[in-house]
Amino acid sequence: MQFKLTKEFLDEIREAIHSGSESQIELLLKDVHPADIADVLDQMTLEEAKFIYKTLEDDRASDTLMELEDEVRNRFIKSLSNKEIAEQIEQMDSDDAADLIGELSEEDQEEVIQQIEDKEIVEEVIDLLNYDEDSAGGLMQKEYFKAKADAKVSDTVVELRKQAEEIKSVYSIYVVDEDDKLVGVLPLKQLIFTSPNSLVSDKMISQNIKYAKVSTPNVEVADMMEKYDLVALPVVDIAGKLVGRITIDDVVDIIKEEADRDYQLASGISENVEPTSSILKQTRSRLPWLIIGMLGGILGAQVISQYEGEIALNPALAYFIPLITAMGGNVGVQSSAIVVQGLANHTIKIGGIFPKVAKETAVGLINGIICSVLVFGISYLISEDHQLGLTVSLALLTVILIAGIMGTVTPLMLNKFKIDPALATGPFITTVNDVLGLFIYFVIGLLIY
Repeated sequence: MQFKLTKEFLDEIREAIHSGSESQIELLLKDVHPADIADVLDQMTLEEAKFIYKTLEDDRASDTLMELEDEVRNRFIKSLSNKEIAEQIEQMDSDDAADLIGELSEEDQEEVIQQIEDKEIVEEVIDLLNYDEDSAGGLMQKEYFKAKADAKVSDTVVELRKQAEEIKSVYSIYVVDEDDKLVGVLPLKQLIFTSPNSLVSDKMISQNIKYAKVSTPNVEVADMMEKYDLVALPVVDIAGKLVGRITIDDVVDIIKEEADRDYQLASGISENVEPTSSILKQTRSRLPWLIIGMLGGILGAQVISQYEGEIALNPALAYFIPLITAMGGNVGVQSSAIVVQGLANHTIKIGGIFPKVAKETAVGLINGIICSVLVFGISYLISEDHQLGLTVSLALLTVILIAGIMGTVTPLMLNKFKIDPALATGPFITTVNDVLGLFIYFVIGLLIY
């Protein structure tokens, strides 16, 4: 059953804190998952959160720490001593430990590393910190199980049992040669049902092994694991030696972060922010696109001013300015959103660009004709002026058609030049289509009148 955070539960927690009852908090949180405990801490003041945190067992405390939102975790870490941070790191998987240390200042990093008693953890963390955080090397963990190709299955099972406490989850056995180079994968299920006297090499998968290099970008790792339905992926260095693995929980985080970033970018937010982010950071992330939108609005006003005389002679033209700009922006956003989605999930291939443009043109033409017929009738009912109806309907048809093509071509071109195509959605495409739509509207009006 899924845990549900309620006001009543939070009130019970706060009452236990204020009475200083650690045993009551332990009882309330006994069966609560670390991710849900993190949600509880998010609702507390820093002092309340620290009181709860110290009642947790070491392994639950470290898991809860990593489940906190980045901004909340950064504030919480600052309230801990370097000794306390080191103690928590010793309970973490190597990838989480490296992520946590990476969030500290260089001075604190050195002090925390010196406080860690387990030197093997220190070596693993330092090694992981050397990799780009947005690469497979920065994402991987050092906890994995490997076996020699010439080892017996019975010996491999015995060794696996010895390491069971150190490795939280085992999905596959990674098979290496004498030089530690990855030569095969043995699924855990296959290991269980194999005769104890068989050699690992007899049962391993050695063809089409899916793996990542330490330099492989995170996004490519996520795409690979999603495409092949993998729950874990081995990572090798430049020489092909096995150096770590990436598990599905880390990839889910990457997918979520990418989706959040693209959604924010499409909404006119230039950097990743959370609801807990500071006022300054949220302002900084929004202001650039607001300024671009403002400049686009000023440019649109200039277009309107150029046709001031025509509007004076035919005031009814002004009635439909909001319609033209809204429809152009909406159509552009719709088209670009579909293309950006297709580029993200690789359903749009290089050879499929022209058919996509042709399809969007056809869709724009059909939608444009339907909308134009409707607006012609409505505008005639409003003004009983067939010239106005013809102007608005022709302009709307043209704007919908061009906006659809613009919304399709723009992200494709950005992607070709290695620029994030998500920039083509939201404020950018809306502003461009607003200005272009106004120009088209008044040019057609000038020709008809």
